Amino acid sequence: MTQFQPEGRLWNTPQNREATSSAAALCRAMENGQILEARASVCDSRHNLIVDLGCMNGVIPREEGALGIAQGTTRDIAIISRVGKPVCFTVQKIGSDRHGRPYATLSRRAVQQACMEQYISRLRCGDVIDGRVTHLEPFGAFVDIGCGIPSLMSIDTMSVSRISHPSDRFTVGMDIRAIVLRKEDDGRISLSHRELLGTWTENAALFDVGETVTGIVRSVEDYGVFVEIMPNLAGLAERREDVEAGCGVSVYIKSIIPERMKIKLVLVDSFPHDAPPPPPHYFFTGSHMDRFIYSPCSSMKYIETRFC
Repeated sequence: MTQFQPEGRLWNTPQNREATSSAAALCRAMENGQILEARASVCDSRHNLIVDLGCMNGVIPREEGALGIAQGTTRDIAIISRVGKPVCFTVQKIGSDRHGRPYATLSRRAVQQACMEQYISRLRCGDVIDGRVTHLEPFGAFVDIGCGIPSLMSIDTMSVSRISHPSDRFTVGMDIRAIVLRKEDDGRISLSHRELLGTWTENAALFDVGETVTGIVRSVEDYGVFVEIMPNLAGLAERREDVEAGCGVSVYIKSIIPERMKIKLVLVDSFPHDAPPPPPHYFFTGSHMDRFIYSPCSSMKYIETRFC
């Protein structure tokens, strides 16, 4: 496991608690270059972050708050939005303020720089990594892939089953796995998720003809209703007047046809669906994938993702 984890993962670990328990322990962490985490309590008028270390306060100067702040390539919202949340940092020095109280000068930027150089720059397309969802937009989710460095996962890569908004799949703060889809020349990384959620065959194997199961209506078309029974598996049922996109349904599985990648369903009942999305279930648990073939061998369609 990489030492460069999404922010918040270190906060309550025994090692982090020990390193912030006293001024002496904090000095040892500084000497060792240890990555620590603590909660940012205030962002002052000059956009310096005040961090509650427990044994003393710490200050992350504005230009040390995030990669790119000094150059103007990162907006100050990257600092302001951390108030009330854990931030990662290394201790740069320990001194006293004008009242004689000890305080530590910290750098989040230094940790992010090391994360970029020692971890993110070495990732390859197809690598499977840990992430934490930090923000949801209609077009996708922003995911912390290490030390607060964000990466975008577009909505169409979240699952094979189509969704109307990323909140159908994720919640802010959710820990997920993701796969490196693309690497740009400037170092930015694009993520995908659907390849970890199983092939058509793996998902279909969870169900039997004659079963009645629950699902979520993802779209209503003239020719039928698409019902998601797994994030990477949807079936088609005949239209019914009381059914609309987003509602929950119970469906009878009429047939499973691998050759056509189709599941025929019969709507039994509908009900409101307002539960948050559950944590993802991953079929793939490895650390790298060269290609992903979603379609069954017997299917007339061939659906593949190649990671170049």
